[in-house]
Amino acid sequence: MKTFTPFFIFLSIVLSVQASDIGKRFLPEKYTLIDQTTGIPITVLTKSETNDVKLYQTHPQWTSDGQYIIFRSFNRSADKHEQAFAVSERTGIIIQLTDGKGNNTASLNVARKSNKIYYFRTEGNDYNLIELNLDLLFTDSEQNLVKDRKIYERTIVTLPKNLAESGGFTLDADEKTAYVGVVRLDDALPQTDKNYSFWNVPSGIRAIDLQSGKISTVIDVPFRMGHVQANPFISGEILYCHETGGDAPQRMWITSADGSNNRALFVESPTHWITHETWVDKDHVYFNVMGNTPALRKQATGIFRINVRTDEVFSLGQVNYGAGFWHCNGTSDGKWAVGDNFEGEVYLINCKTGEKTLLTANHVMKPDHTHPTFSPDNTRILIQSGYVANGKYLDLMVINIPDHLKY
Repeated sequence: MKTFTPFFIFLSIVLSVQASDIGKRFLPEKYTLIDQTTGIPITVLTKSETNDVKLYQTHPQWTSDGQYIIFRSFNRSADKHEQAFAVSERTGIIIQLTDGKGNNTASLNVARKSNKIYYFRTEGNDYNLIELNLDLLFTDSEQNLVKDRKIYERTIVTLPKNLAESGGFTLDADEKTAYVGVVRLDDALPQTDKNYSFWNVPSGIRAIDLQSGKISTVIDVPFRMGHVQANPFISGEILYCHETGGDAPQRMWITSADGSNNRALFVESPTHWITHETWVDKDHVYFNVMGNTPALRKQATGIFRINVRTDEVFSLGQVNYGAGFWHCNGTSDGKWAVGDNFEGEVYLINCKTGEKTLLTANHVMKPDHTHPTFSPDNTRILIQSGYVANGKYLDLMVINIPDHLKY
């Protein structure tokens, strides 16, 4: 029989802790690229040898202190599982935030009021909501004193077995509650409609108290839930969509956190194809009216703004060639919108004058789209791009609003 000394046991524990890649630091990959079409400089934050993906344009990208951009990668980590990372805009240093199996990095939510992120992780048969303390992890990473991941993480709640996450989740403006889009598995009888890429299944939104883990029902709907987004400026208001993978009969919906005031937002006609809605300030949502076919171009298309209080709609613009705009975002001061198109171009739109400025081009739009997002201070735009890797991998890129356009 083998015996183990206390020192050997201690050493084994130390090595098992060190085997984790939480807090691992990567040398800067940051460099400047000059756009060949516009001449505008672009800061590239990640190299094309790894597939580094930004968060969706509906959600925050920057940490609350503005120092790091949170992203996810499918092949950067040593274990080759999808993981979360942070990159310093100033230094280019990259820090690994998660490791191991089961991390759903598509569910990443970055807090605006504290340096924390939230995400789901599969552990055995459980699907757990995790809170990660970035301040503590960043400090220990810088000092090369990273501990076991349990020191930095807190498990908030296990999602009940009769619910499956669907449509992502979001943090309330007060960051005391998370709202999670779910499929109700007890009632999930797929409706096979050949018009939709995704089958309709009974879905809903559940509220999770981030301190106690208590789960409560916000609303249930008969269609697949998608793009759940809390108003980031006013507590208790949630935007969501009917997700079909294509053209829904009524895309955008809005509800109060107690389930009241649920209604369609921008009531559609049969000829509308609405997509990619996102909050820009406390009263306005930007969205895209698709114009990628001649039939759709028989009406106004492009990026639109809707006032969720009055339902007033305003057109922010469209390009007059190609398939038109695809994804959009806006600044919280109402001055700028940004849109990408099917041709891999990114345009800045002055919302006061309607002037459109091409910022950058040739972004391939594969393996994914650029999904442009403004920085919290409204001065920069983050995109992901397959340009450098010719569509094989994505890189993170930041474009400053040119000085001559600011004034």
